[in-house]
Amino acid sequence: MMVTESRIVAHGFNRHSNWVGRSGRAYGAVMESFEQFAMNDGQLYLIAKGSHVLWVGSTDELVSDPMSRSRFRLALDCGDRAFRLVNPGAADERLSTIWDLEGAVPQLSAKAA
Repeated sequence: MMVTESRIVAHGFNRHSNWVGRSGRAYGAVMESFEQFAMNDGQLYLIAKGSHVLWVGSTDELVSDPMSRSRFRLALDCGDRAFRLVNPGAADERLSTIWDLEGAVPQLSAKAA
């Protein structure tokens, strides 16, 4: 019998997770405390409810894009987990990375039970 489970591995207080974007590209992320969530400049974040992505962005989107700011507030109200991308990528690729991650799903692996 095969059991499918999310590839989230506990490492101390940080939990690592892999997400697969619309393009099929895999992204490494670290789970952040949702209750004490705080953003740092230059980082890219993903807020989700379960395996459904609600918002992806950085502090730049919150400052410059009112629509992103509204979606961020809604994501904080509805979401239950937050992730920081391990490698946010180059600044000039940020918008394409955000688009890719908005349709992302957690990477699943099949393991024998």
